[in-house]
Amino acid sequence: MHGICILANIPLRLEPNDRSEMTTQVLFGDFFKITEEQGSWYKIVLEYDQYEGWVDAKQVFKISETSFATLQKTPLAVSGDIIEYVSAENGLLLPIHLGSDLRFLSLPDINTFNFSFDGTLYQGKNKEVILNTAYLYLNAPYLWGGKTPFGIDCSGFTQMVYKTAGYAIPRDAYQQAAVGEVLSFIEEAEPGDLAFFDNEEGKIIHVGIILANNFIIHASGQVRIDKLDYQGIYNVDTGRHTHKLRVIRKIV
Repeated sequence: MHGICILANIPLRLEPNDRSEMTTQVLFGDFFKITEEQGSWYKIVLEYDQYEGWVDAKQVFKISETSFATLQKTPLAVSGDIIEYVSAENGLLLPIHLGSDLRFLSLPDINTFNFSFDGTLYQGKNKEVILNTAYLYLNAPYLWGGKTPFGIDCSGFTQMVYKTAGYAIPRDAYQQAAVGEVLSFIEEAEPGDLAFFDNEEGKIIHVGIILANNFIIHASGQVRIDKLDYQGIYNVDTGRHTHKLRVIRKIV
């Protein structure tokens, strides 16, 4: 079985109940395989990043295997502003988030709700979009598992920024740290590269996007801009280092 999300966003949970931890969010247009049913819950695997978890069956729409295969072959197209709207013939107006997957709107056999979109659309790879999009998330509150400008975590932030620019990277920071080319020095980094940070056990626990002039934009409490040096992130408000630098990677 297969499905698609046609709501702005829904939680993907660790276990099949409403009290379980939200590990990430499923946004409008995200499609997936359904691997298991338990009561009113589906266990799914997201096609975009292979993330696995449970969703409330009432919040998703089933699609055929043929439709799923068609979506896989259709180029990614995403919404490019903080809030956009899709409309339906019945007058329904649905707000969607930055980075929502809109490729199914061009496929009548899947877009049975006849949604239409007249907003800002990004399609194809564009490295310049990385920094422009990152700034759109400024001051978004930190939310574990979040992927929207109204709540986002550090790796959700980097994944969504790269997605909007047309580049697919994994969901979690430790997974992202295994992608791309390792850079030896901060001086080698360019705006848009990713910096990763670890804890005392050496586990990657944080990620941010490098900006010009040794600054970094990252989600910590909120999406914010701080200084970056050889030790790590220097919080400009508290005057201390908050994250220990582990590695810098060039993804694009």
